[in-house]
Amino acid sequence: MAKNYEEEAKAILKLVGENNVDSVTHCQTRLRFVVKDRKAIDDKALEKLPEVKGVFYGSGQYQVIIGTGVVNDVYAAIAKLGTVNAIYGKDDADTAGKTSNEHKTVVQRLMAMLSGIFIPIIPVIAATGLFLGLKSAATNAQVLKLFGAVPSDIPASLTSVISVLTDTVFAFLPALIVWSTFRYFKGTPIIGIVIGLMLVSPILPNAYSVADGSAKAIMLFGWLPVVGSQGSVLTALVAGFIGAKLELFFRRHMPNVLEQILTPFLTMLVTLAIMIMGVGPIVHAIESGMLVGVEAVIHLPFGIGGFLIGAAYPLMVLIGIHQTMIAIETSLLASTGLNPLITLEAMYGFANLGVALAIFLRARSNKAKATSMGAFTSQLFGVSEPTLFGVLIRYNFRPLIVTVLTSGIGAAILSMLNVAANSYGLAVVPSYLMYIYNGHALLWYTIVSLGTVVAAFVATNAFAIPKEVLTPDGDVETANAVISSTVSDNKVYAPVGGETVALDQVSDPVFASGMMGEGMAIKPAEPGINNVYAPQAGTLSVVADTGHAYGLKTDDGMEILVHLGIDTVNLQGAPFTVAVKAGQHVNQGDLLGTFDQAAIKKAGLDATTIVLITNSKSYAQIEPVAADTTVQAGADLLAVQREDVKVESVEPA
Repeated sequence: MAKNYEEEAKAILKLVGENNVDSVTHCQTRLRFVVKDRKAIDDKALEKLPEVKGVFYGSGQYQVIIGTGVVNDVYAAIAKLGTVNAIYGKDDADTAGKTSNEHKTVVQRLMAMLSGIFIPIIPVIAATGLFLGLKSAATNAQVLKLFGAVPSDIPASLTSVISVLTDTVFAFLPALIVWSTFRYFKGTPIIGIVIGLMLVSPILPNAYSVADGSAKAIMLFGWLPVVGSQGSVLTALVAGFIGAKLELFFRRHMPNVLEQILTPFLTMLVTLAIMIMGVGPIVHAIESGMLVGVEAVIHLPFGIGGFLIGAAYPLMVLIGIHQTMIAIETSLLASTGLNPLITLEAMYGFANLGVALAIFLRARSNKAKATSMGAFTSQLFGVSEPTLFGVLIRYNFRPLIVTVLTSGIGAAILSMLNVAANSYGLAVVPSYLMYIYNGHALLWYTIVSLGTVVAAFVATNAFAIPKEVLTPDGDVETANAVISSTVSDNKVYAPVGGETVALDQVSDPVFASGMMGEGMAIKPAEPGINNVYAPQAGTLSVVADTGHAYGLKTDDGMEILVHLGIDTVNLQGAPFTVAVKAGQHVNQGDLLGTFDQAAIKKAGLDATTIVLITNSKSYAQIEPVAADTTVQAGADLLAVQREDVKVESVEPA
């Protein structure tokens, strides 16, 4: 008999608050509430409900993780109650996505914008930092001395070629930012990159040369000074925003016969004129003042500024405003070549390591052990959400207090030592690469970062171990059972081709934490249309109306979820086609549907495909293939070892 989820639905709504809900939707794993006041919700009480696996706030929605299949029933019960606006499945197919976006605050929209603009250029800046570090190490007099050489022995031609690797990104950084801004605001990226190149054209006097007096500004009309925008991140952002909006305006109002030529012409002409005629210099002056203020805070005496930044950063991540730091860090790098800000922020990740490790070692709850170890592992490579939401604020706020204080102390020491990175985009273990350019910086960063881990570990053990994790999950009634077992092996195959990604590295903290089950992710290979194939033979238990997810129950009881992208439910099916239906039996390799990766990325979303075994606890071991390897659709992805336990006799305890 089907279970009645009405009581569960009532309990969830009572804790979220019926009057607090603007709307509720659902995807294949969670309920998604748009709420008026996130702080009014009791997370701990919700997590105690039988069907709730966890809660998470992200993408402007309060997400209650239920699980594949059951979430449909719980949502149906909520919709049947009729006390909140259940919008999923109404006639207006765009309602869900619009509602989520409309209720984002100005700050949330700003964070999304900065993230969308800067994330695409982070890899090349991080790579440039590594090039700079290797160059510094290779040309260091002490290093060369080991080989009986001196810096003057390095040919000038080789130095010039190496400079191409180290100098290009920062020389043309405004062009990259304008390009990315155009892309974010749905303009034509090639127009953006041309406008960006105009801002740093060699025809214009270099901004740095004008600043140090070695060059003079061009005096347009005899009174208007014009210089290049080298190193000005804010100028590039403003130029990109103005240009993209102008292009969209011209395209809407231009006759079709003239649009292809006149729209780019007018966009470039008007944007450059606006920037030259006063907006550029004003914005650059604002940015310069902002950087002076930031550096003044960083260098406050006795490490006070470092402590304030290091302690505040975990809280900024918690409330989602940390993306503003990317723009400031980029400006620091462009203007000074160094990034002391990320050095101070980085102590947050090391403090998290100490907290998660302490809880893992002390926990007697198997669930807490699994959560904290998963959080620790993902934090090693800079993914902090599993630690933040699964450890720091899940039980009580003492672990968070430890992270805040130890992060602040570590940052204070580094600020007094004047340690700075030469890049950004790398966190925790990979972050050491940002300091190899300078032996002093690398040594002190290593000492202080490891000291932060130890301090957080000791402090957590001393007063921040949650009581809940010290309680075993429950007495095992069959502890004295005499059992026999048979082990059988099975496999799950890749539904799409691409590059494998460890589950704890995906950008959705719910999937990354393993809360929904163990598995693997794949970055799809095809930039356009990708086919999705059945990863095993079985019956389709779930086929999302939007086409972004499939649930499969194999013939021997394995439950597999194939989730196409992150938060792609909000696209309401636009990039997806479906070739099957729920209840249909499929063979491994049968076509399930397709998705357009380019359309997903154009919407600013991640197209990574996630494959989970949602009943992972039924299996003795699940072994994924190696991460960062290329697989074809149908290739081995997960090896599954199942242990079928048979109780032969039970002795009295």
